[in-house]
Amino acid sequence: MVQMDINEIMRHLAHRPPFLLVDRVIECVPGRSIKALKNVTINEPFFQGHFPGYPVMPGVLIIEALAQVSVILVYQTLKRMPDDKSLIFFAGIDNARFKRQVTPGDQLTLESTEIRLVRGVGKFAVRATVGDALVAEAELLAALRDF
Repeated sequence: MVQMDINEIMRHLAHRPPFLLVDRVIECVPGRSIKALKNVTINEPFFQGHFPGYPVMPGVLIIEALAQVSVILVYQTLKRMPDDKSLIFFAGIDNARFKRQVTPGDQLTLESTEIRLVRGVGKFAVRATVGDALVAEAELLAALRDF
């Protein structure tokens, strides 16, 4: 089982603040699943406009955070690291559902389970929770592509 701090996460993701949405990986079993954390603070730049007076984390960014942990899982499974020739891109989303709003002070637990990974294209069952409350769930596709 693999754990990662923010420095190791940044070695596995091309994303950087303010678009890096994973703070810590608490467990990763390559070829199977990953669990990570995102600490949501009022300092997030999106809260300035979403929504003034009632800050709510955009659902699309919750899905993006889930896609980012799925990318880390792919790199761990393939025993690869990002390089200057290829990236893993978000390729699709199915059955997305949002169950609860995420507000400053919440800690998101991000989970991704590999459904399949064939020729650099993966499908993942993902879910985000705050405590025991389900926030969002979906199935995501990600694809390793040269550029």
